[in-house]
Amino acid sequence: MTSSFTSRLPLSRSEVDRDHLFREGEHVFETLWADPATRVLPLWRGSALLEAPARLRLLTPADVPRDGVLVYLGRTTVDRGMPVGTPIVAAVLDDATAERLSGEWGNLRALGTKLDDLDAGIFTEALAMANWHAAHPFSPRTGTATRSSKGGWVRVDPTDASEHFPRTDPAIIVGVVDGQDRLLLGSNALWESNRYSLLAGFVEPGESLEAAVAREVYEEARVRVVEPRYLGSQPWPFPASLMLGFLARVDPSFEGTATADGTEILDVRWFSREEIASHLGTIVLPGRASIARAIIEEWYGGPIEDGIDW
Repeated sequence: MTSSFTSRLPLSRSEVDRDHLFREGEHVFETLWADPATRVLPLWRGSALLEAPARLRLLTPADVPRDGVLVYLGRTTVDRGMPVGTPIVAAVLDDATAERLSGEWGNLRALGTKLDDLDAGIFTEALAMANWHAAHPFSPRTGTATRSSKGGWVRVDPTDASEHFPRTDPAIIVGVVDGQDRLLLGSNALWESNRYSLLAGFVEPGESLEAAVAREVYEEARVRVVEPRYLGSQPWPFPASLMLGFLARVDPSFEGTATADGTEILDVRWFSREEIASHLGTIVLPGRASIARAIIEEWYGGPIEDGIDW
């Protein structure tokens, strides 16, 4: 992954040591709540509390109850008004508790490109873990309600003591380039008709990343590709994905045309760089918080100035 490509992946940034050994210990949150240096990030309905338009608001343990979902995120590795090594906890709040806190709330899609490395890493990690807890309250073995353990990084079934760990679902996303160096973009059925992005999909069990690239492109656009080249990855906690970015070329022996599957993808089109530039304002590209935008700009050769932040 080149440094220029890395710089265009806002949710891949972090300045947090996840400190896994500490979360393995006993009485994690009792210790953290007794430490005056601990800071807490409140989460409510997928949003984080803000102290400024591009700055997270971190509270003291005294400001946040301990009766909700808590996750120990780790310790800071930079000094930004807090000493290096400051412990950070995410706290998922209910409506009543959130309403008692003053301030604005912001979502990660909108803030991803605006936050600094520390806040981007904290918010991304916190949201991914909060979504996992919300989606997995019961044991898949027994159906019993599980309890949080090990700093919020494990859920335990009290009936058989089995441990259940956070899920991350790998998904490929690929920029497909043809022999004329045009880029293939598709419009998803869930979007407005003028929004276009790259083709993407989840990796299936027993499947390599390269095989997933070839399968998804053919399923969604009926195009055969070769030479998938890995570019980089970015967490996408909406709710639990890891996006694995590729560029691939159309198979020189392929003689068909790009055709949308008509179910998930309603339209596919080839774009030259000149066509991308001339269509700005009439088509909507992925937001700057997404790896899709980074891959498109990698092919394009630089930033695309369309006024879209997210």
